[in-house]
Amino acid sequence: MSNYDQNISRVCDYINQNLDDELSLDKLSQVSGFSKYHFHRIFTAHTGSSLIKFIQISRLRRASFRLMLKNKMKIIDIAYEAGFDSAEAFSRAFKREFGQTPSTFRNAPQWIEWHERSESLSIKKAEQPEVRIVDFAETKVAVLEHHGSPELMYETSQKFMNWRNESKRFPANTTLSFGLVYADPKKANPDDFRFDFCSSIKGDVPENDHGIITKTIPAGRCAVFRHSGSFKNIRHGIHYLYSTWLVQNNAECRDFPLFFHYINTIYDVDEHELLSDIYLPIK
Repeated sequence: MSNYDQNISRVCDYINQNLDDELSLDKLSQVSGFSKYHFHRIFTAHTGSSLIKFIQISRLRRASFRLMLKNKMKIIDIAYEAGFDSAEAFSRAFKREFGQTPSTFRNAPQWIEWHERSESLSIKKAEQPEVRIVDFAETKVAVLEHHGSPELMYETSQKFMNWRNESKRFPANTTLSFGLVYADPKKANPDDFRFDFCSSIKGDVPENDHGIITKTIPAGRCAVFRHSGSFKNIRHGIHYLYSTWLVQNNAECRDFPLFFHYINTIYDVDEHELLSDIYLPIK
């Protein structure tokens, strides 16, 4: 990863961590370490987007999570938070970027188109995370299986969280949240893609009409690294595990899929504050 990539990545992180602030050219060029006379062109060359466009999409992306997760938050308040002076201006910008008005998105989000548009700005991140080896303890989990396009995972996730909240079996201070990844979402046929949304549980899940079942994450050695921020860039760390770390450490994978332990979730914090541990089961 070049110094240019690192500097631009630092700027993008700064933007997403300070969306409520005035993100001026002078300030962001200082963060980048580049002259303000050249910073904008360097930023565009490395992201494929103008600085203004990147900031607006970042704010609109956060607004989309507000619309989905905070039903009691008024659209006008979400508009103000995103830096718009009126609901009309916010609606026009939101529809231009995501193909739906904010109110339509809140009621029936078109996730496939949302992913295509909001994740078009892919910023290269550091590809060598700090990896440690741990002994994972066997964990029984309640599971809702996702089958189909990875872009529709938010729908399944929301169904699972709704069931979890309604069941009142998952106290926040003792429940662990996991995701089991059965295939690379960038390479799998959408119709064949599988992902399990999981919460730790002491006993078996009672029979229900929501499709929630009981599974077990087995005990065993795992290579683990911590990912912070958006999941848009998580593939770089995972690629490092498979392409480099396994070879350098003469390690072999066990017959169980990669899985995530969510330290927090998008239901609890903003996207840039997300923390997740990525587990690769090894022999």
